[in-house]
Amino acid sequence: MPETTPFASASALIETAASAALSKNATNVIALDVAQRLPLTDAFVIATGDTERQVQAIVDAVEEAMHKAGVRRLRSEGYAQGRWVLTDFGDVIVHVLHRDEREEYALERLWAECPARHFSEEETSV
Repeated sequence: MPETTPFASASALIETAASAALSKNATNVIALDVAQRLPLTDAFVIATGDTERQVQAIVDAVEEAMHKAGVRRLRSEGYAQGRWVLTDFGDVIVHVLHRDEREEYALERLWAECPARHFSEEETSV
């Protein structure tokens, strides 16, 4: 039997968050497996929006999709500014950043040693 990693067990939540973000035209959507580096969560989903309003729309879509999947939001920060919104769903933390913040903070570089999965609209479309 294949070994189940925390990242694998969070896979459905990752898919849900990524698909919801892409439904609002988020770009550069990736999931990072941070379970081995960060004991608080299994994965980050990171997405980019071009404007503050789009960042907020992406966050709203993710929260709605996660709620429909039976996952409760534990906390959220940054929504009012719409520049970098962090939403904690327990096993998965979703970061939605304005493109300027995404370039400046480069979370992928900070977590470069973690396995990553890139998402595109084509692979999440039904």
